[in-house]
Amino acid sequence: MVSAPPPDDPGAGPAERQMRFLFALRSHGVTDPRVLAAMERIDRGAFVRGHFEDRAYEDTPLPIACGQTISQPSVVGLMTQALNVGPRDVVLEVGTGSGYQAAVLSLLCRRVMTVDRHRRLVVEAEDVFRKLGLTNITARVADGSFGLPEQAPFDRIMVTAAAEDPPGPLLSQLKVGGIMVVPVGQSDAVQTLIRVTRTETGFAYDEMRQVRFVPLVEGLGQT
Repeated sequence: MVSAPPPDDPGAGPAERQMRFLFALRSHGVTDPRVLAAMERIDRGAFVRGHFEDRAYEDTPLPIACGQTISQPSVVGLMTQALNVGPRDVVLEVGTGSGYQAAVLSLLCRRVMTVDRHRRLVVEAEDVFRKLGLTNITARVADGSFGLPEQAPFDRIMVTAAAEDPPGPLLSQLKVGGIMVVPVGQSDAVQTLIRVTRTETGFAYDEMRQVRFVPLVEGLGQT
């Protein structure tokens, strides 16, 4: 039996932190080898700034600029796993945030198109992408609730903000056979993570688990 690593120790070295990080992912149900390998390669610490840098490897959401958050790693892993991304897929991500989720996806697919309503977040994420040498990510400032119709259809769509219902414009930009993962529910309550698969005749919906995300807001941000 594999025992759990000891509690986080600020003095732990990179290898020990990585071991604890991967153990937390597996213990929360992230078992896909490709997803685990991608999350092992992408250093979450590169996306966490300021007072919370020393908590980058904890399995917890953390505040970032513009009133947004970087999701906890286990949720990133579970959402990525549910998306079932293939190496030739083009993925739309709605809600760039810190850029962490897009970076993980970029190691699994052909191209990631990521949008955010806050220009500051897009600029900062692009800087990290450049430093990490991630060349297959295109980040744009846009109202994510409307997706990117000029680039559609997409093989996969990842929404990292909560909508009251799966947004119609995003559903229409999903290829037949494509998958969208989106948190659904009221913004002031726990939401349900939904996996939507587009079929020849409509959409199939699977409820996954409860989550908590910032709301999906229409329009562009002020920053």
